[in-house]
Amino acid sequence: MFKNLNDVKNYCRENDIKVIDFKVIDLAGKWHHLTIPATRFTEKTLEDGIGFDGSSYGFLTVEKSDMVFIPDLSSAFVDPFNEVPALTMIGNIYSIGDKIERFEGDPRYVAEKTEKYMIETGIADKTLYGPEFEFYILDHISYKTTPNHMEVYLDSEQADWNMGNKDTKNLGFKVGHHNGYHVDIPNDVSYNLRNKMVLTLEELGVPVKYHHTEVGGPGQLEIELSFSGLLEMADRTMLTKYVLKNEAIRNGKTVTFMPKPIFGEAGNGMHVHFQLFKDSKPIFYDENGYSGLSDTALYAIGGILKHSPALMAFTNPSTNSYKRLVPGYEAPVSICFATANRSSVIRIPGYAKKPDAKRFEFRPSDATCNPYIAYSALMMAMLDGIINKIDPTEEGYGPYDINIFNLPEEEKAKIKGLPKSLEEAADELEKDYEFLLKGGVFTEGIIRDQLKRIRCDASKVNIMPNPIEFEMYFDL
Repeated sequence: MFKNLNDVKNYCRENDIKVIDFKVIDLAGKWHHLTIPATRFTEKTLEDGIGFDGSSYGFLTVEKSDMVFIPDLSSAFVDPFNEVPALTMIGNIYSIGDKIERFEGDPRYVAEKTEKYMIETGIADKTLYGPEFEFYILDHISYKTTPNHMEVYLDSEQADWNMGNKDTKNLGFKVGHHNGYHVDIPNDVSYNLRNKMVLTLEELGVPVKYHHTEVGGPGQLEIELSFSGLLEMADRTMLTKYVLKNEAIRNGKTVTFMPKPIFGEAGNGMHVHFQLFKDSKPIFYDENGYSGLSDTALYAIGGILKHSPALMAFTNPSTNSYKRLVPGYEAPVSICFATANRSSVIRIPGYAKKPDAKRFEFRPSDATCNPYIAYSALMMAMLDGIINKIDPTEEGYGPYDINIFNLPEEEKAKIKGLPKSLEEAADELEKDYEFLLKGGVFTEGIIRDQLKRIRCDASKVNIMPNPIEFEMYFDL
């Protein structure tokens, strides 16, 4: 949006911008922010940055926690949710030593290095990512976890459990269990809100392909973005989540991207589509290849499938992720590939037949991930597959152009499965991470910090009694 300080100052003056807000991402994938008066944005801000405590972001220990962030002018957008006119920028993180230099563990820096490494390999000079965001819009959520009280209560106006509600005015038009896919108004009660969300995204420079209701009856939805590069899409992913949450709150609703917020209903994934180009030509297309895919595309698939158990530590880094990845809910749990098959880890869209549209989709990931790190890890797996010519068929990954869940048990047993828990994903990453270190993209420190974080989460959940356990075991 801006190239230099004068561009920013002129824009602020002409548009009555009062404050400048800075967003900085932590290892877990959450934005933090800090705000200054617009008049205090100077050349010094761009040269020296703004100091912060890196230990609070999970980057450094307390005794060595001083860091700075320097705003990326090209990331600027006008925040539609601030009462005071605000210009927002995403910050790059720098460490302080003899000199200020980019911090190796900055998720945005990882994404930058990934795209640079991709070009250095000579395989491609452009990548396009296309995520699909599944989420629930709810009317109420409350939870409490104390030694003597464990409770979650959520509600959705359109859920079928409210059909018999006589306590408030009830006009019917509820959505049945697992029956929400593409329902029309008046059943689609969030339609107008979604339009507001999408128009806000478009105004902020985030093109949206389409939006619709999803399978989950109690308010599950999907918004799919148009394609863009790795770093740009990671920025857009953060902005998309920010807009959806804040637009919902502004309209008296709430949004969750939790992979499995409602037992028995469809979970929320974040399927990611990939394309690679070189010299403006698509390198994933071959009219004579399986499903129109080139050998390069198949090797990329082979790399992702081979490393998928380890990738889960980045693409599915929550304990809740593995409550979604179970058979029977269109959730991919089988390490294989196929055309138009939603039960496989890699799906090749059957409708994408033209060279410029030829792509494949990684289905397990969810939006609890840090998009910069998850998108980068997926790219590193693809590049590893291409460089080492990992043939997915020779490796036993398919193609399986059938519903895997309907296979005989002896056939299903031949197909490897994804990790069944966050702990298993951590174990897999510990065994398989060398491909991430190529080109200096990831560091052992990033991998170590991620393992520490997700193992801590798993431990916290494992020692907490679950209400269902009281139902099962209290009277034994």
